[in-house]
Amino acid sequence: MRTWREMRRFPVAVQLLLVNQLGVNTGFYLLIPYLATHLGENLGMSAAVVGIVLGVRNLSQQGLFIVGGSAADRLGARGVIIAGCALRTVGFALFALGDGLSVLLAASVLSGLAGALFNPAVRAYLAQEAGERKAEAFALFNVFATTGALIGPLLGSALLLVDFRTSALTAAGIFAVLTVAQALVLPARKVEPSGGSVLADWREVVGNRAFLGFALAMVGMFTLENQLYLLLPDGARQATGWDGAAGLVFLVGTLANLALQLRITRYLTSYGSRARWIAAGLALMGLAFLPPATVAGSATDGWLDAVPVLLGALLLHLGVMVASPFVMELIPGFGRPELTGTYFGIFYVVSGVAAAVGNTVVGWAMDTGERSDAGWLPWVCCALFGPASAGGVAWLHRRGALPGSPAPVAPVPDAERSNA
Repeated sequence: MRTWREMRRFPVAVQLLLVNQLGVNTGFYLLIPYLATHLGENLGMSAAVVGIVLGVRNLSQQGLFIVGGSAADRLGARGVIIAGCALRTVGFALFALGDGLSVLLAASVLSGLAGALFNPAVRAYLAQEAGERKAEAFALFNVFATTGALIGPLLGSALLLVDFRTSALTAAGIFAVLTVAQALVLPARKVEPSGGSVLADWREVVGNRAFLGFALAMVGMFTLENQLYLLLPDGARQATGWDGAAGLVFLVGTLANLALQLRITRYLTSYGSRARWIAAGLALMGLAFLPPATVAGSATDGWLDAVPVLLGALLLHLGVMVASPFVMELIPGFGRPELTGTYFGIFYVVSGVAAAVGNTVVGWAMDTGERSDAGWLPWVCCALFGPASAGGVAWLHRRGALPGSPAPVAPVPDAERSNA
């Protein structure tokens, strides 16, 4: 109830975007986690073809975030959000209705492009509407996103008892409702021209070395956050021997988010710099992988071995809760307000590519650990990502490269020192 009360203190546009994110994650996780199984088992496609379909969806989204960001700046975030949700509706409906490879590839492209459009646009709109309360708005955004990420798989599992098509059509229906709600309720805002071409906008953002450094430093956050869907669920299943144990990882995070996210953000906002808390959150995210490492690869004690894994999930969620709202708050501060969408778009392109490399390293560590009876290896590998990223943020802060960071103090020349 506290979350709903806090939400109502924001403008109607922010409230709708928060509910929108709940629906977006519910619809996404209702379908996507089960897509590979549908393609392989129901449609009889080879692993290579399944990989192509899933890869096209991911590439369409990650590679086109910059397009969505620029579109939000030039056409207005509202229209881009609506268009993105409408495209996701069509894409998910095609997954339900089409069995041929060409239709499935079209569905993958449309659903990926949809995410590329509305993800940066929603964040740009939220940052502009929240004003001085950006961190709190993004804290609530995390709560609704995490809740949707829990509801989606649970609803998807229930609908799969009927069939995959029912699940896909339900997901498409959720996005259709979101599209209509945004068209009816989301206010239009005047678009301020950037004063240059799209390529000039991209050059300006890419030429911002402090911003690029920050985006690369976030490789730890995105890589480790992705382990909520890979390493931690796998660890929970291995510890208990029960496939459903993976759901406990999401349950722990959702309950923690609902109870603590807004309180944590409000408390930390009053103490210290944003960069300090981002670095602390990243370090905590790395620390989260040490408890599961103590039981990885050991003889299973059932639910007793699940305790370190769930403790790791809780610490990881806490680290995200500390860092993520301040990361989102900082991004618009790197440049002009007219390019907020472009900054978010390029941020997700850079960090997405970097995180893909990081996930490849984690995957290699998982395979190597399994072959060499070193089950701790991927956990320790993840534990190193956190402090590495935290160190990058701290270094940028010391150099005065982050918005709100104090300018570095120039060294006093020896001649002046001797005259003092």
